[in-house]
Amino acid sequence: MAGTWSGAGSVTLDDGSSERIRCRATYHVGGPRMTMILTCASDAYKFNLAADVQAEGSAVSGNWSESSRNVSGSLQGRGGGGNFQVVASAPGFNADISMRTTGNKQAVTIRADSQFRGASITLSK
Repeated sequence: MAGTWSGAGSVTLDDGSSERIRCRATYHVGGPRMTMILTCASDAYKFNLAADVQAEGSAVSGNWSESSRNVSGSLQGRGGGGNFQVVASAPGFNADISMRTTGNKQAVTIRADSQFRGASITLSK
């Protein structure tokens, strides 16, 4: 997973509108620890997600932040072999994040309970 990935997808907002987005992700992996920076943008929408996670067996935990909205919180879930299922939490915000990596392709799905309802992104290395 280490390295830079890029691709496209869509973001869905609470009013039901959907926009195409372009994304770039950078992963740094060292032992049981991984850091990630995911930046996505459309003509009218942008988010900058950073995460720092650590694995203990198949359990994954860590912290995340989204700089354009100044929100941060914790991550908890399961993962391994490039596939992760985590819940990102902060006061007033919860999101399910799924990441599946196969070879040089990666699918990221985010489902949230806020004005940002979700995103579906496909990245390539």
